[in-house]
Amino acid sequence: METLSALDRFIQIADLPDQQIDLALGALLIAAHTEPDVDVDGQLALLDSLAAAVRDRIPLADEPLAKINVLNDYLFDEVGFAGNVADYYDPRNSMLHHVLRSRLGIPITLALVYVEVGARLGLPLVGIGMPGHFLVRHLGDRSLFIDPYNRGVMLSEAECAERLRSISDSIRWDRSFLDPVTNREFLGRMLRNLAAIWVQREELAQAVAALGMLIVLQPEEPGHRRDRGMLLHRLGDSETALSDLETYLKLHDLAPDAAYVRRTIADIRESG
Repeated sequence: METLSALDRFIQIADLPDQQIDLALGALLIAAHTEPDVDVDGQLALLDSLAAAVRDRIPLADEPLAKINVLNDYLFDEVGFAGNVADYYDPRNSMLHHVLRSRLGIPITLALVYVEVGARLGLPLVGIGMPGHFLVRHLGDRSLFIDPYNRGVMLSEAECAERLRSISDSIRWDRSFLDPVTNREFLGRMLRNLAAIWVQREELAQAVAALGMLIVLQPEEPGHRRDRGMLLHRLGDSETALSDLETYLKLHDLAPDAAYVRRTIADIRESG
């Protein structure tokens, strides 16, 4: 029986209803698309073992704060997960297998570890996609927000707003920033982070691969086609670039950048 590639497996899970998408599996397939030697099943088993090691310490009473305190002590004090402050934009911070090995990550990957270990313990945790800083919330206490990047510190809504102001004073606070993200949005943000990092490092083929997964995951988002088309143009793949850019205009013909995209299409055709 032929073994499916990471991309083929990702296509399969992207076709599922959102609630059936396995976050950890999706994140590991994102990593395996870049590094094919990733032991996906082994990494999933590692998440299982992290949860098993702390299961007996979780209080039986339905007290969210007490359970979160136990999980925090375990993940951050014992196991040593932490934010990679020294090298925040290292692409390995966005790849789950590296985060599980090094214990270092960025807000979204540490949040994913936190949510997935919690899920294995029966804790109803969800990702909160606040701009610039990813958080976690316990569904049993809607006022309790957890910051895995900062050792699981717990934040109120006012403190979340202040955290955003410390990151950017150009974004006006909106309470919707604290709404839970879907599984598809969770993985999509990971892929956007990776694509941006690859572009910054001038590793355009890797960025194109990440954008390809984004197109699979969020086909209704025309901007992914535009971004991949622009990168493919830079890489000299005129045929695929044209296809992406023309598809973008069909999906979003009134886009603010439509004139620029049309000029790029004309330039590609002239140079071809």
